Amino acid sequence: MAKYTIAPSLLAADFARLGEEASKVLQAGADVLHLDVMDNHYVPNLTVGPLVCAALRKYGIKAPIDVHLMTRPVDHLILEFAKAGASYITFHPEASDHVDRSLELIRQQGCKAGLAINPATSLQHLEHVWDKIDIVLMMSVNPGFGGQQFISSSLEKIAKARQLINESGKNIMLAIDGGIKADNIFDAARAGADMFIAGSAIFSQPDYATVIADMRAQLAKSK
Repeated sequence: MAKYTIAPSLLAADFARLGEEASKVLQAGADVLHLDVMDNHYVPNLTVGPLVCAALRKYGIKAPIDVHLMTRPVDHLILEFAKAGASYITFHPEASDHVDRSLELIRQQGCKAGLAINPATSLQHLEHVWDKIDIVLMMSVNPGFGGQQFISSSLEKIAKARQLINESGKNIMLAIDGGIKADNIFDAARAGADMFIAGSAIFSQPDYATVIADMRAQLAKSK
């Protein structure tokens, strides 16, 4: 069976109790914590900076932290989040003047590097940087806000991305972000995703373990 990764998005957590929420969701069976970084410039929202990532590490979080930069520019924040304890750093190709350089910068800091592809962004951005990518993050909503509905046409694009990854011969994770919940995670897995970012679907429920178990049960059917 494929190894599936569930990465709750802390954007949907209770920020007044963020360390506690992070610990609770990991104890409930999550693998990775996803941190949505928005700058009110590249996207119309403002969320968190490196200090929050560092605070989670200081709180005692040992699990991987997946930082999704929805910012422009990206290179300075790559350095700052790497220092703050990020494990994975993903950015949007439209937000970097030199995508190859930004990917290399992430890896130089000892982090896994990813490119995020918006619903209307071409997969051609991946073509010449396969050797520097560890994660392809497919957006199944337009970035900037949590709680959006899954764009169903994303499934076809996930399948195409999976085909390209397989053809590259590289060991690259294929993540899906936006509107993921128990009733569509099976379809995303069948299309080729192996990392699933879910925010409100998990944090809006009283029992995180039950939601994650439901997602795992759906994933088990997709093998």
